[in-house]
Amino acid sequence: MNGTSTMMDFLEEPLPGVGTYEDFNTIDWVREKSRDRDRHREITSRSKESTWALIHSVSDAFSGWLLMLLIGLLAGSLAGLIDISAHWMTDLKEGVCLAGFWFNHEHCCWKSNTTFTDRDVCPEWKSWSQLILGHGEGAFAYILNYFMYVIWALMFSLLAVLLVKGFAPYACGSGIPEIKTILSGFIIRGYLGKWTLIIKTITLVLAVSSGLSLGKEGPLVHVACCCGNILCHLFTKYRKNEAKRREVLSAAAAAGVSVAFGAPIGGVLFSLEEVSYYFPLKTLWRSFFAALVAAFTLRSINPFGNSRLVLFYVEFHMPWHLLELVPFILLGIFGGLWGAFFIRSNIAWCRRRKTTKLGKYPVLEVFVVTAITAVLAFPNEYTRMSTSELISELFNDCGILDSSKLCEYVNDFNSTKGDDLPDRAAGPGVYTAMWQLALALIMKVFITIFTFGMKVPSGLFIPSMAVGAIAGRLLGVAVEQLAYYHHDWAIFSGWCSQGADCITPGLYAMVGAAACLGGVTRMTVSLVVIMFELTGGLEYIVPLMAAAMTSKWVADAIGREGIYDAHIRLNGYPFLEAKEEFSHKTLAMDVMRPRRNDPPLTVITQDSMTVEDVETIINDTTYSGYPVVVSRESQRLVGFVLRRDLIISIENARKKQDGIVSTSIIYFTDHSPPLPPSSPSMLKLRSILDLSPFTVTDQTPMEIVVDIFRKLGLRQCLVTHNGKLLGIITKKDVLKHIAQLANQDPDSILFN
Repeated sequence: MNGTSTMMDFLEEPLPGVGTYEDFNTIDWVREKSRDRDRHREITSRSKESTWALIHSVSDAFSGWLLMLLIGLLAGSLAGLIDISAHWMTDLKEGVCLAGFWFNHEHCCWKSNTTFTDRDVCPEWKSWSQLILGHGEGAFAYILNYFMYVIWALMFSLLAVLLVKGFAPYACGSGIPEIKTILSGFIIRGYLGKWTLIIKTITLVLAVSSGLSLGKEGPLVHVACCCGNILCHLFTKYRKNEAKRREVLSAAAAAGVSVAFGAPIGGVLFSLEEVSYYFPLKTLWRSFFAALVAAFTLRSINPFGNSRLVLFYVEFHMPWHLLELVPFILLGIFGGLWGAFFIRSNIAWCRRRKTTKLGKYPVLEVFVVTAITAVLAFPNEYTRMSTSELISELFNDCGILDSSKLCEYVNDFNSTKGDDLPDRAAGPGVYTAMWQLALALIMKVFITIFTFGMKVPSGLFIPSMAVGAIAGRLLGVAVEQLAYYHHDWAIFSGWCSQGADCITPGLYAMVGAAACLGGVTRMTVSLVVIMFELTGGLEYIVPLMAAAMTSKWVADAIGREGIYDAHIRLNGYPFLEAKEEFSHKTLAMDVMRPRRNDPPLTVITQDSMTVEDVETIINDTTYSGYPVVVSRESQRLVGFVLRRDLIISIENARKKQDGIVSTSIIYFTDHSPPLPPSSPSMLKLRSILDLSPFTVTDQTPMEIVVDIFRKLGLRQCLVTHNGKLLGIITKKDVLKHIAQLANQDPDSILFN
């Protein structure tokens, strides 16, 4: 029979699975974008034909905005749920409300008729010793409360780690390093799935309530991205296109920060500056909309009952003086030093966890760290309270009615003018608070190193801000007392007269918090915007900018990477950092494979290989794709075909197309090659061939190749010489080459 007559053009209809990617592979941005453009052109051309097609075209254009609305609503609702639950469970460690066990301490005391000074001691709220012993005074009552605090903390953290271990191993950590990697085009299946979302939401509440030194802000970005990924499945254009889905995830990350800090604009800038790889203008507008909807939803839920989106909203009214920039810059230097110290220590500890037996006992590790944290935290009231409440207390500007120890100044009421209190001498309460805060600072600095990276959801924003806020408050009180006792010194004489209110210690805490957060994450623009949205302090932009910039310079001088980039490198994710310059003088031929002594490159010819030949190549190699050439002799390049597409197409052809056997010829040309009449049916696979693979010549400088990989998001690039195929460079080859030039182990970048 004649081979040409029985030959079908196979794959005219797209097969399920062709053009998709396997787990732990990188997507091909160029291909995904061109597929989306083709889809868009087709819908636009059809929209002129009928009313139904026009409606379809409008709904397609509108679907992106609808998706953003859904993401904002879901992320805002989940954030509200997490806030309310965590607040209640944190207070559960200390006591319970008799009016209704579901009220936290603050809500419990709202209904009671106590005086303002006794507002925290209301009859409806009972500590555990009052419930069990009937009284709350004495050594035995203290020991019982201590014991209950530690037991609750251990219960919460153990439940969290067991849920993570049993149901969703991907729910641990902060999630931001992985989200950065996913947004750069890497695929980690299940990382943004429904189980991860459910378990992360539950265990985040448990982990925060257990009193561990961690925050909920980073994990909320992961939660919002899970919402985005799950809701993408409702819309075909996002479900079937990995590049389009990543645009949605960028916007979801913005919504996550928006609800974490109540900072919609800061969220958009965070997504742009810190996590996104590809951020077109359209994504900017959509991120803005998603962040707006998420913040609006959270505001409607009102989780803290103060009509604010965050626990630590403050308003300062005093202007700052130019000379105060000196202590602000000192705080910036402290933030940079602490950031660099934290990154080094935490990465060293996480590497130890990865390479030793420690990593095999996650439950035991969480148990021990929680036990140590709870035992050390209870005696000191500043570590016993939740970290968000601590930051709120440190940011607070002392008023006449404040009952906190930090506000126990010696009052001289003759000199008060209205609401503004003058700088006053510190009373015994302030000195006690200073000692306790100094001890809290030491504890937070060291315990956070061991907490971040454990197998429970753990964010880094809040602990870093707490460290900075404590340091800032200590410095602020010191400067305030200096100004009070030495107001005749030259540095104070011009602007700080006796009886004036010139120093705001709460402002120093705010600047310190920004400096430490900047030192750890290396954010600048988004950090300052988040901080002033968080605190409503617009006139303090300059001190915040000065501190954020100083901390970034100091931290960069010690180590180039922020904490997220360091974790990406530690885990070996294939992430090409866009911020770093490539300054070496190597050429494409130095990096491409095969090297000089390697076996020749594995290729497929366009019209002379049988099904069996191709299957042998697939079975003998593990490459994710193969160049297609005219013939082995000429080595002239035709295109590139992906391994996964080949496997699916051949399997499908064997099932559905008559006469396809092991000796059938596979061809990638438009017309079939001339064959003797007796030969079996041929298999045409032109439709899975990429006819425009990216190529560079062997003399192309590597800095240009690295730029192409970064900006176009390539998976691989073919190397030619005078039009002949020489070799191939993949993203992993580029990463290995960069690691080698930086004197690192090139195999450390391989995903493990």
